[in-house]
Amino acid sequence: MAAEIVNPRSDSEGRTGHTEQDGGAEPLESFDPAFALHRGGKMAVQATVPLRDRDDLSLAYTPGVAKVCSAIAEQPDLVHDYTWKSSVVAVVTDGTAVLGLGDIGPEASLPVMEGKAILFKQFGGVDAVPLALNCTDVDEIIETVVRLAPSFGGVNLEDISAPRCFEIEQRLQERLDIPVFHDDQHGTAIVSLAALRNAARLSGRTLGELRAVISGAGAAGVAIAKMLVEAGIGDVAVADRKGVVSRDREDLTPIKRELAAFTNKAGLSGSLEDALAGADVFIGVSGGTVPEPAVASMAEGAFVFAMANPEPEVHPEIAHKYAAVVATGRSDFPNQINNVLAFPGIFAGALQVRASRITEGMKLAAAEALAAVVGDDLAPDYVIPSPFDERVAPAVTAAVAAAARAEGVARR
Repeated sequence: MAAEIVNPRSDSEGRTGHTEQDGGAEPLESFDPAFALHRGGKMAVQATVPLRDRDDLSLAYTPGVAKVCSAIAEQPDLVHDYTWKSSVVAVVTDGTAVLGLGDIGPEASLPVMEGKAILFKQFGGVDAVPLALNCTDVDEIIETVVRLAPSFGGVNLEDISAPRCFEIEQRLQERLDIPVFHDDQHGTAIVSLAALRNAARLSGRTLGELRAVISGAGAAGVAIAKMLVEAGIGDVAVADRKGVVSRDREDLTPIKRELAAFTNKAGLSGSLEDALAGADVFIGVSGGTVPEPAVASMAEGAFVFAMANPEPEVHPEIAHKYAAVVATGRSDFPNQINNVLAFPGIFAGALQVRASRITEGMKLAAAEALAAVVGDDLAPDYVIPSPFDERVAPAVTAAVAAAARAEGVARR
């Protein structure tokens, strides 16, 4: 007999969310419409050429396909012109850091990876294939992706736990000649920088005049810190569970030691709350709750970007008491810091010029283009555009493609 699948929302009569195959009990979608939407998956493969008759078949498959294969064997670069390689991305995970659910494994990660793939298509016109790997060893993941890479024009790493994600991305980019991009790191950083640029512009300040504090020294926190420094932030300190990441701490991992070397110029120590006193910017990518007195201690006209989901580190009602601009990761509040604003256009631009990698310059260009979409409509509740703003992906795509050419990584 199949194992029982229990719906956590079972009602007072004890009915569960069995599948219809489990003895005829009510399906999960009877309790939650999300299951109805996901039944059968959210994506499928669709042909782009007709298969109406024998002539079509002979062109799409044998014998016509052999001509194309032979041409690619003689001139490997033709693979970009005569296959899907130049327009498709692998969305790769090991299921160890899925949304706020943590290490739930590859099978359970698939709904998220399918979702990522349809976002690529909807917002960037980029085809994507979810690949949930049944391994967590760094070397095994790298070798697996390297062997799969000939089929793809880029690799989007997704929901891989820190600190492994840093090494995996770096080593894959060293071994592959296609873009490798860990969206949990760089997508979050790009959108955060774009929103911060506009918040600063709204207040008549520059990034160089701001001191920021980041809660969370995982993948997103480290990437945001790096990008803010690259963009010219005045100072930024990062706090983990044990307090501010500083050079005098003896419990730092190699990644955090590197982080301490280029952040916290003020030499702060102590808790997150201590660091927030007088700070101009709070960026939350850690979860937990920041006490209201700590928010109240920030500088006048501060910015609060509390991006934990579903519960922001600082609820907008509290943040608005003290901050000039408030952003979250949620769609039901203004100023949503959403990665979908970045990754579809970034990959579309990189693929358009057959970039060999995604550089820091390309990321900064994406952030600048995204910020510019807001234009003269800038307001406290509008420092970042909506994912449904049709100007976003084309703007990011064009900026990334131009930056790739300028940085010498474009191949067409």
